[in-house]
Amino acid sequence: MSWRDELPTVRGKLLADEPLAPFTWFRVGGPAELLFLPQDEDDLADFLRGLDPAVPVTVLGVGSNTLVRDGGVDGVVIRLAGRSFGRIEPRDDNRIYAGAAALDAMVAREAGKAGIAGLEFYRGVPGSIGGAVMMNAGCYGAETKDVLVEAYAVTRAGERVTLSNAEMGFSYRRSAKAAQGGLIFTGALFAGTPDDPAAVEARMAEITARRETTQPIREKTGGSTFKNPPGHSSWKLVDEAGWRGKPFGGAMFSPLHSNFLINTGDATAADLEGLGEAVRADVKAKTGIELEWEIKRIGRP
Repeated sequence: MSWRDELPTVRGKLLADEPLAPFTWFRVGGPAELLFLPQDEDDLADFLRGLDPAVPVTVLGVGSNTLVRDGGVDGVVIRLAGRSFGRIEPRDDNRIYAGAAALDAMVAREAGKAGIAGLEFYRGVPGSIGGAVMMNAGCYGAETKDVLVEAYAVTRAGERVTLSNAEMGFSYRRSAKAAQGGLIFTGALFAGTPDDPAAVEARMAEITARRETTQPIREKTGGSTFKNPPGHSSWKLVDEAGWRGKPFGGAMFSPLHSNFLINTGDATAADLEGLGEAVRADVKAKTGIELEWEIKRIGRP
């Protein structure tokens, strides 16, 4: 008997052998052994409490910064979506709550409408709040740690926890607490400063315009591929190594921004990861600098 024959009762959806490519911005990758779409936080917690602890659990957000390998993902893949996990609620004292599935850009927009400044940078961050909290997402000189008050999560055992900014252990594109594993972030509370909504919107419009002229936002991409090494820019290292616009199967580093890996139409996950690894090896050989993946890679080759 398989573990899939003894699953807890849920109110959401359980989908066996579900293709994951449609859920990612790269549009590649194999299936989830089991995909769970919980209806709400109670459904998520109840499921985790009843699931065999030996079964691996992987969380997939909107797939903007994730590469699912061609062999698929073992165990349960949990995707938080829908109204329950996508709520955005401005609150008193220039604070705003956002569910894990809320798009970063929408959180920026709703904060602006409420006259809350400080979250404008989220207009330029692809993805959702759950991922932003996990990786301390940011751009243009600001990041999640600058505005987070507290994050809310459910443990692998189905217990709810609240974590302060300090407890998250933020550093560049990383949360030490998230890196330990065992937490599924369901939402977060942010704090900004009061400002005129029109002024906030104007700053967000500048960010949007800058992205559109410097990043391949309409391609099948995963955002920034590599973290910036201390004292260096990844795009410049990739560019100087000669990889900007150079085809590799169906993959390429964008001619517009050389730290953006793109699926040119028919790439496999192996093409994309293979190109990334080839670039890492070449940059290391030429400069001695080791590029670190910013894109999260999950599953079996």
